[in-house]
Amino acid sequence: MSELRSYRVEAIIIRHSDYGEADRLLTLYSRQQGKLRALAKGIRKVTSRKAGHLEPFTHVSLQLARSRDLPIVTQAETVEAFLSLRKDLILTGHASYILELVDRFTYIDEMDNSSIFKLVLESLNRLASKSDPWLVLRYYELRLLDLLGFRPLLFECANCGQAILAEDQFFSPGAGGVICPRCGAGLSHLTSITTDGLKFLRHLQRSSFQVASRAHPDATAQQETESIMQGYMNYLLERALKTPEFLTKIRATQ
Repeated sequence: MSELRSYRVEAIIIRHSDYGEADRLLTLYSRQQGKLRALAKGIRKVTSRKAGHLEPFTHVSLQLARSRDLPIVTQAETVEAFLSLRKDLILTGHASYILELVDRFTYIDEMDNSSIFKLVLESLNRLASKSDPWLVLRYYELRLLDLLGFRPLLFECANCGQAILAEDQFFSPGAGGVICPRCGAGLSHLTSITTDGLKFLRHLQRSSFQVASRAHPDATAQQETESIMQGYMNYLLERALKTPEFLTKIRATQ
């Protein structure tokens, strides 16, 4: 096969679905080309050697062959399997949330974004290394929104532009950030956000993960900021995310 018809990508498997009698359609996020789909032929056969390399969460190196339709996987090598994320159902849910967000917010054939690939990979590594999952997900959400151009306004009012003072505020998904009490009195579809909750979101937005991990918000601030971030992303996506509901059901059984 000529070099022009074959190329290599480093990618994370987002999901797969059965295709035909023995194949699978893979959705990937790659370092080189962003989000793409590829066909893994014969992977559902018992004799397939590639099957173990092409499961969700897996960090892989793939050789792809160009075709008229989808690129075809000709070689697959696991870089990191993230087995620990598969052994714990809660961690599986957290990892699935990371992949659901990148899947829902990105499109096939967009320009590649190696920064998004790096963020997803770093976030999976943090989960696998037993960092606080709640912190990993909140940090991931804010960084992903930054890279996608949806950075929430947290330091000035999204309505009047005035600096936010040290008092309870509102958050508006439609306006893309915090609304001061003066403006909030006349607006609808707002969510309250306390001083502590806003302070923590600001800390996450302007800090490295190492610095962000030094903060220890209480349970109330955690619940508040998680609800605000998910509400904002649901608004941007125009539909609810699936993984948070799955995690809620799993936690209810434990």
